[in-house]
Amino acid sequence: MKLNSLVYTTGQEVICCRKHLASQQRYFSAHGQHENKQTGSQSQSHHDLSWEEEFRTKHFIPLTPLQKAIIYAGSGIASFLDPTKAENIATFGEISATPVLSSLYTKMMNDSEASRIFIQKPRINSKTIDMKWLSTLPENTLGGTYYRFLDKNKVTPDSRLPVRFIKDPELAFVMQRYREIHDLVHTVSGQPTNMLGEVLVKWIEGIQTGLPMCLTGGLFGATRLYPKQRTKYSNTHLKWALEVGFNSKPFLNIFYEERWEQPIDELRHYISPLLLTPPKS
Repeated sequence: MKLNSLVYTTGQEVICCRKHLASQQRYFSAHGQHENKQTGSQSQSHHDLSWEEEFRTKHFIPLTPLQKAIIYAGSGIASFLDPTKAENIATFGEISATPVLSSLYTKMMNDSEASRIFIQKPRINSKTIDMKWLSTLPENTLGGTYYRFLDKNKVTPDSRLPVRFIKDPELAFVMQRYREIHDLVHTVSGQPTNMLGEVLVKWIEGIQTGLPMCLTGGLFGATRLYPKQRTKYSNTHLKWALEVGFNSKPFLNIFYEERWEQPIDELRHYISPLLLTPPKS
C-alpha cells in the first residue's frame, strides 16, 4: 500500500505540474515571443517547430520493452569499454534515466526559475544562442567565461545529440536540457574537459540528478585516471565534488540564458560558495 500510495502521489504531482505548465504556455503563445537581446537568444521564425513537434517528428524512436533491455545492456557495456563514444553514452543515459526523470521534472516545476525553463523550452546551440554576442561579453561574466571555455577546449554547443528513446516529450526535454547545459556545468564549476574534470562533473551531476549514467561515470571514470590525477582525486578533488553535489543549488534549475551578463563569481556564490575555490584539475 505504501508503494502504491507513493506512485499515486508522484503521478498526481506530475499531472498538477503539467496542468500549470500548459496554462503558462498558452499565455506565452497568445502574447507572442520576441527576440531577447539581453539573454543572447536568436530570433525565431513563426515556422519553427515547437519542442514537442520537433521531438515527435524528427527524433523519437519507439522501443518495445525487449528492445529497451537489449539496448540498455549493449550500450552500457559499450560505454564502459569505450567512454569516448558519445552515442553509446547518450543511449545508455536515456534508457537508464526513465525511473528518475519524473522526479526531476516535478522538482524543476516546483522551482520558480526552473519552471520558466519549461514554459519557454530554450535550446542551447549555435542557432539559438548568439555566440558572436557572447564573445563580446567581459571575461568575468557567465557568457564571456562560457564562450572562452568553448573556444579553449575546441567544443561546440551543437555537439549534444538529440534525445531519441524517451517517450514523454516533457521528460525528454529534461534529458535534453541536462545534455545541453553540461558544458555550462564545466564552466561554472571551473573544471576542464580532461578525465579528472569530467569525473568530478559527473559526480556533481549524479548526486544532484540521480541519473545512473552520471553516477556510473563518476564511479568507473575514476578507474581511468592517470596516477597524478588519481592522487589529486583521492586527496582533495572527490571530497570537493561530493560537497558541491550535496550542498549546492541544482545546476539543472538555473536559467543560464537569463544570466549571460551576470558576473560568474556571483553566480557561483549563488549556487554554492564552494565553487569560488575549485580544485585545479
